[in-house]
Amino acid sequence: MERILRQNLVIITSFSLAISLFGCDNGRNIETICKNNPEICADLHKDGWCLAEKTKLIQSRYDLMDNKNPTGKQLYQQLTYLEDYSRCIELASGVQHIIHTSRTADRARAFRLSTQNLSRLQDETRERQDPFMSYYQWTRFGDTDALNRLLAQENAGEVTEPFLLAQIATYYSNRNAIKAQQLYLKVFAEIQYADFDPNWLLGLASAYRQTQALEKTYMLTKANLLLTQQKYSEDKMLALIGGNKTLATKLDEYAQNLIDALEDGLYSTSPVALWLAPQSVEAPATTTVEPEKPNSP
Repeated sequence: MERILRQNLVIITSFSLAISLFGCDNGRNIETICKNNPEICADLHKDGWCLAEKTKLIQSRYDLMDNKNPTGKQLYQQLTYLEDYSRCIELASGVQHIIHTSRTADRARAFRLSTQNLSRLQDETRERQDPFMSYYQWTRFGDTDALNRLLAQENAGEVTEPFLLAQIATYYSNRNAIKAQQLYLKVFAEIQYADFDPNWLLGLASAYRQTQALEKTYMLTKANLLLTQQKYSEDKMLALIGGNKTLATKLDEYAQNLIDALEDGLYSTSPVALWLAPQSVEAPATTTVEPEKPNSP
């Protein structure tokens, strides 16, 4: 009897999960959105290709449908979702459907319209000067005025989104290593782990390498390798710290502690955060490694 109840519970739980994910009458379910608001989906293709890209675009349009004053972040997201959709449907439009030829034509129509709509939205937002749109104009059009505006906005404390701070840190990585360090560490303190990009670990590692903080360079690189499961040369890693295997073992512990702190949302109060800070003078209490002092900003 207990086994039957347990099986029923699994079935009910699985069914509930399916409803929560896909929705029977969920207002954000794309079938419901398109049925109730056909104008949102009129320019999109009908079949199952590019479903993830189409879903994000539809939901973004739905969220902004009655919003007369969208934020720069919302517009940036809609632009990037439209870019992703356009790239995907471009590939799909080249796939010939032998039986249902109308589907091929429908995808080609959707690609044509998506490029037109992307161009229109880019034109409509070209005068926006908030941080997200400054970033978009810089990265998409090579607009140096937008870049200078974004850097000025960051210096004035107007950039608060971790994603944007990380992009600015990347810009500074080969120009001002200390500035890059400060920005990356601010990102680590504020980012949600679900949004964390392991490449930022390499960006910060590169910035520390420029200031000859090789222990931190090693640790951050190792954290990236642990997260991405990439193959690497142990000899090249050890060369960063003079081949010191005892030190490497302790720094490997630091790397795992960093990952755990990021995952748990406890980075800001973790010992490894104190060690990584540009003004750091003490190593994490869990080890006896003596970290080097970075250059003062």
